[in-house]
Amino acid sequence: MSIEKIAESILSQALYYQATDIHAMPRSTDYLIQFRIHGILTSHKKIPIQMGERVISHLKFLASMDIGERRKPQSGSLQTYISGNLTSLRISTLPTAKAKESIVIRVLHHKKILSQQKLSLFPKSMHVLQNFMTQAHGLLLLTGPTGSGKSTTMFTLADYCSKQLNRRVISLEDPVEQQNDHFVQVQVNEKAGVSFHKGLKAILRHDPDVILIGEIRDAETAFIAIRAALTGHLVLSTLHTRDAKGALYRLSEFGVKHHDLEQTLLAITSQRLVTLRCPFCGFACSKYCIRSQISKRTGVYELLHSQTLQMAMKELKGGEHFSPSLSLPKLIAKGAALGYISEEEYEKWIVDEKNIDKRPRAIFY
Repeated sequence: MSIEKIAESILSQALYYQATDIHAMPRSTDYLIQFRIHGILTSHKKIPIQMGERVISHLKFLASMDIGERRKPQSGSLQTYISGNLTSLRISTLPTAKAKESIVIRVLHHKKILSQQKLSLFPKSMHVLQNFMTQAHGLLLLTGPTGSGKSTTMFTLADYCSKQLNRRVISLEDPVEQQNDHFVQVQVNEKAGVSFHKGLKAILRHDPDVILIGEIRDAETAFIAIRAALTGHLVLSTLHTRDAKGALYRLSEFGVKHHDLEQTLLAITSQRLVTLRCPFCGFACSKYCIRSQISKRTGVYELLHSQTLQMAMKELKGGEHFSPSLSLPKLIAKGAALGYISEEEYEKWIVDEKNIDKRPRAIFY
């Protein structure tokens, strides 16, 4: 079998199992291929060292990376059809002490926009977020760690704005993760002169109602998001923080002034993806389950808006400590109490919380 067929086979199997990441880890005698499926890293197969190196070189070539450079980390991306489905791949290589390269591939599925019933364990959260989509201007921040579904939520809300509210949506992304025919998508390309700053200036002249900024990574991007919201546009963006309240402190660290936050912020969400109880297998569900092609995970959303957002803003200015009544640990505990989430899943998500000794353990029987 050719190297092209081997690489295509690995990618096809990852797509079939709905893997979000593919790892090729070099070892002494082979490469271990691993898939991250529903948040869990599982071993898939072993391939010989020489075959692994050739597969990595093939993927680097497709992603326009330097196949002759193995001593430095590299990154690249490409779009390709896998098993007839258009899929985006984000590729990262890393040299190891074994003089071999490790590679990680983020698989970005070009799937249909999820309905709000499937997006959240508690539908009320999505109703609240959708209500904010009718606002003429302001900033909505979606926070959480990598792989928590922030981008999926953002694109679902943008799709709702475009289809249901007939609003013009333009996104500024680096890179474009999910292609959508219902709004204009702009990819940051520093080499071509399309930076976040220049891209936003061009977007503002393109008569947008809603602007998506893929991720707030630094102070420059934070000011871009605030400026766009201040100029009379509804802005959606994502940020990496542990909880919703942490987004205020992160923006403050970036140098955003308090009165700008007060004028622009509509709401902040913090979300996690939790694994649901399988109707066939219970909580011990296999990746080979007949339900494998149906989403086994859904989102849980902590929301700061209106009065709760104002209380969090007061804490930012040095006021009294504020804790949301519907924090992520409490929402996940509610899901566990209702039987949707396992005790192990509950423990996994709240083990690092500061109020670990205050967890409601009596909900399990």
